[in-house]
Amino acid sequence: MHKPSLLPPPHAQRGVTLVVVLLILVVVTILGIGGAQIALLGERSTRYDRDNLVATQSAESALMDAEFDIAGPNAFAGNRVAQFSPSNTGIFVPDCGTAGLSLGLCEPKPETQKPVWLTVDFLDNDPATARTVEYGQFTGGQFDAGGVGIKPARKPRYMVEVLDDQAWGSSAKYDPGKPQLKLYRVTAMGFGPREDIQVVMQMTYRKDRD
Repeated sequence: MHKPSLLPPPHAQRGVTLVVVLLILVVVTILGIGGAQIALLGERSTRYDRDNLVATQSAESALMDAEFDIAGPNAFAGNRVAQFSPSNTGIFVPDCGTAGLSLGLCEPKPETQKPVWLTVDFLDNDPATARTVEYGQFTGGQFDAGGVGIKPARKPRYMVEVLDDQAWGSSAKYDPGKPQLKLYRVTAMGFGPREDIQVVMQMTYRKDRD
């Protein structure tokens, strides 16, 4: 005699487990993609900060080189330290000099016009047309650039403008019996590991003595 089964009747398979597994896979995939994107953005941000720091240090080096150009000490044969004198401003020319001791020396434009440093092409390194000074050109300083490694793609460059010193006691308007003293505004551009990564820095330098 056949006894009835005490087991519950089998249910129809509805594929719920498969759907749950697929959903879990989708979530895991999304989390993986998101994590990869975050890691990539972090790497890009770190690389940008590094490249920007290289360009900043390059521009700072150019400002220091300009200071040696203006005031010395400078034993390099091509130096022009003696040219930076309140009584010798003729070497500063409109739109910046392109040759000789006037290279990169600029006469400032009137306040109503665009500052001259905004009109100068710092990327131009052609000896025939460049209006800026390459690092070491008048000081003999050495600068490692280009080639392999994380370093500036090219040497930094700078230009110098001559300005009236408006400090009390330095200007002729305060003391007509004294000559008008001068300030030198230096604008420099440094480059990162790629030439399109650029940092522009500026300083004003007062030369205490001729």
